[in-house]
Amino acid sequence: MADTEQARAHDRGETDPKLMEMLVCPLTKGPLRYDPSTRELISKKAGLAYAVIDGVPVMLPDEARVIDPSPDD
Repeated sequence: MADTEQARAHDRGETDPKLMEMLVCPLTKGPLRYDPSTRELISKKAGLAYAVIDGVPVMLPDEARVIDPSPDD
């Protein structure tokens, strides 16, 4: 992403996709999937959804939403 694109994404409250690729679940160290409809990073293995607020991922397990595992994910 070009610097100007990063700046525009930041202005819209979005997180840099490169950052999203580097993040892992703090509990399982497993991959996360971004759900744009809920603005959350989903850890299927942990059964948690981490909020992304104003483009900043909140990677605290105590703050995460517990999710039901679904076979589609």
